[in-house]
Amino acid sequence: MDIVSPVLDIASRICSCVGDRADRLRRLPQNVISLRAEKEKLNNVYKDVKERVEREENLEKKRTHVVGGWMERVEAMEIEVNKLLESCDEENQKKCFGTCCPRNCRPSYKLAKMVPEKIDAVAELQSEGSNFQEVAVPLPSPLVIERPLEEKPVVGLDSPFLEVWRLLQDKQVGSIGIYGMGGVGKTTLLTKINNKFLQSRFKAFDIVIWVVVSRPTNLERVQETFLDRLDIPDDRWKGKAEDRKAKEIRRVLKTKKFVLLLDDIWEPLDLVRVGIPPVGDGNESKIVFTTRSADVCGGMAAQKSIKVECLEEKEALSLFQAKVGEDTLNSHPDIPKLAEMVAKECKGLPLALIVIARAMASAKTPEEWERNLQKLRLYPKDVAGTENDLFSVLAFSYDYLPDEATKSCFLYCSLFPEDDQIPPEHLIQLWIGEGFLDEYDDIQEARNQGGKIIQMLKHACLLEVGTGPFSIDGEYLKMHDVIRDMALWLACEKGKKKNKFVVKDGVGLISAQEVQKWKDAHKIALWNETSIEKLREPPRFPNTETIIGRMPRLRFPSGFFTNMSVIRVLDFSKVEIRKLPAEIGNLATLQYLNLSGIMIEYLPIELKNLKKLRFLMLDQLFSLALLPNQMVSSLSSLQLFSMKFFSSPSSADEIMLLEELEQLEHINDISIMLTSIESIQRLFKSHKLRRSTTFLQLEGCWGMNQVQLVSPSCIKELVLDKCYELEEVKIIHFEKQAVPSKFPNPQCCFNNLLSVRIKGCKKLLNLNWLIHAPKLQYLQIEHSGIIEKVIEDERSEGSEIESGLSVFSRLIYLTLIDLPKLESIYEQPLPFPSLRQIIVRDCPRLKKLPFDSSICMSKKLENIEGQQEWWDGLEWNDQTLMHNLTPIFSTPLEAYKMLKAPNPFHPITSADNGNLLQFPPYSS
Repeated sequence: MDIVSPVLDIASRICSCVGDRADRLRRLPQNVISLRAEKEKLNNVYKDVKERVEREENLEKKRTHVVGGWMERVEAMEIEVNKLLESCDEENQKKCFGTCCPRNCRPSYKLAKMVPEKIDAVAELQSEGSNFQEVAVPLPSPLVIERPLEEKPVVGLDSPFLEVWRLLQDKQVGSIGIYGMGGVGKTTLLTKINNKFLQSRFKAFDIVIWVVVSRPTNLERVQETFLDRLDIPDDRWKGKAEDRKAKEIRRVLKTKKFVLLLDDIWEPLDLVRVGIPPVGDGNESKIVFTTRSADVCGGMAAQKSIKVECLEEKEALSLFQAKVGEDTLNSHPDIPKLAEMVAKECKGLPLALIVIARAMASAKTPEEWERNLQKLRLYPKDVAGTENDLFSVLAFSYDYLPDEATKSCFLYCSLFPEDDQIPPEHLIQLWIGEGFLDEYDDIQEARNQGGKIIQMLKHACLLEVGTGPFSIDGEYLKMHDVIRDMALWLACEKGKKKNKFVVKDGVGLISAQEVQKWKDAHKIALWNETSIEKLREPPRFPNTETIIGRMPRLRFPSGFFTNMSVIRVLDFSKVEIRKLPAEIGNLATLQYLNLSGIMIEYLPIELKNLKKLRFLMLDQLFSLALLPNQMVSSLSSLQLFSMKFFSSPSSADEIMLLEELEQLEHINDISIMLTSIESIQRLFKSHKLRRSTTFLQLEGCWGMNQVQLVSPSCIKELVLDKCYELEEVKIIHFEKQAVPSKFPNPQCCFNNLLSVRIKGCKKLLNLNWLIHAPKLQYLQIEHSGIIEKVIEDERSEGSEIESGLSVFSRLIYLTLIDLPKLESIYEQPLPFPSLRQIIVRDCPRLKKLPFDSSICMSKKLENIEGQQEWWDGLEWNDQTLMHNLTPIFSTPLEAYKMLKAPNPFHPITSADNGNLLQFPPYSS
């Protein structure tokens, strides 16, 4: 028994071992199948993760190290599994398993042991990849964002620039103040410093942050600048109080060596409240700021203060000559000497030199120069106070304006807040309402003249190009703060009547006592966080011609409108007004009324008494129930009526409104939204309404499968929004002969059409009719699923486009979003001489851009925006063209970081109506 038991035990172990191996071999075929299945599952998880990573990387993020490592392990695992499966297939071919017994079990057993291990390893990778909550993180902010230098050449700033740059490298200096009179070049100097960090090998800092402080100081606006640059998560910022935001800014900045560039400080800024950590205590961070006052340098505890002086005579003359231009300087031998004398009168102030030089640029005779030099010398040279010295010089440019209308238009710009971006079309409309352009009976002629005045003011350097989007009437405008102060000084009769123009921006609560002092005011403009305390009695505004109220809330006391005997303009747009007092109907002199964006439900019927009213704007009245019956038709002087982007009324209400508009004798500018076929038919049946409609929005229009546009047309802006059943657009000549939109006809030309926006027209196949709009500047097409070609090239079918009709030659902005079937914009290459920006998103079939080689020569194209995958998949006939355009391509996130203001083609959801931001930017 003692011998038998060990023997039996050994035999049992051998049988168990042999049985286990046999079992492994028997399960090998099924395990191979399982391994292939698990490999496929892992491959799908890998693809999903990779697509998520690529999407995030297109948004300027980088994959996490965990995800990157996982992807590398998956790729390595795929190689290993493929080799293992190949070995299994080879053994199967040798009958190592299956129906026949193996000739050599050892390799098969080795495989049978490895396959289950790989199945477990693959499953573990699957599980890990399926549970990634985050695959990528934002890239760190760039060290510095380049800022444009508005004036070139930059003259006379070398010395202060080198001094500031030296101090930035001095570890003992933390804060630097740059001060000097307005227009002396402080912002230009700060811009040079900012941009130097792009070129310098001096890498001592982690980030450079630019902040425009301006006046009045707005702490929230300053903090928001840090949000953009420091990539603070939304959950740590949105809805937080000022002190919590400051704490978050401080938390991030404490981890960095930063340079903070603060431009245009008017009073000491509380850096602790903003959230900026102390500098100069060994952390090596720096603060550099500009101000007009040496006192602010003291209040900001600047360790070093640098004054920017006016230019020396030689530098001043060099700048002046550059701005006057060689053509004018060489037009007569005496002019260079006269130019030297004029430059001396500017006292070396760069802004004055630039303004006066441009005013003199068109003077080609010595006599003109002598007369203008004499005018310049009539102004006092040594008026007490820096500002008056500056204004005395700058006022020469004002006096050089050709007529009183132009001067009034210029002074009017000072009613807008400092640093405000002014839409040109809105400004011109106000000028017309004020009566500055009354010599023009036709509104369009007045607008044209307004455009000429804007150009004149820009050329004289009294207005500047703003940073807002380009609108259909030109680029946004702004006034330099010094010019604006000078304009207000002039409007108030050189400071003698300080309340003649009253402008309040973000000043908080205004007392009733101060309001009573406005009885002599001619113009009143209240902006942003400004409010008036409750008035016990109606204010008296016997001389007031204009009231612009753009504050959050406005409550009218009883009798508010009773003492306005000469009022011409009331603009309460975007103010929270829920009720208008009936006495507004007693304003017999009122000519301009803008109530756009207010919260009112009912308009007082007394508005019908405004017999001199020429402009009525009622846009974005989403709470308005309906217009009082016969109100519009009673406005016998009405020339412009605008009612767009509002809650849709009934078809009967729309038709009633159109009939009332048709009764108006002087109406010649209508902006309107229609939502029914009956309303559209009523509009197009009326010659008067057709010729007066400049903005037309068709929204919904159930049952409408065709739009027939009547030519010639006065429409400047056309919006087709959610016309789900629309299939075709046709052109009807004024002789009522239908012309299919794809066949060009020079007589059916929409010369006035500048802007077209198509959104959600799911059955619309193409936009061939756009070839009838040679002046089209803006084109936006979104969410229109079956469009394959924007414009079909019909020449192959025998339909020639006349050479005089240039397709897209005036197009400035093109936006194509969510067009899954779009394959072509235009079949043939086009020069696009005016194009500045093209945005393409979610158009996977668009593989070619219709650019010819001249697109690079025009130097107008600034940006091509789209997903990286789309850009990488584009097909190019000319590789040189691709290389030339690549530097201006950007992804949506890159474009967002570059933009300082919303672009009219970036889809931004409106909280009011759920629609996209107005396109193009309409008057507010």
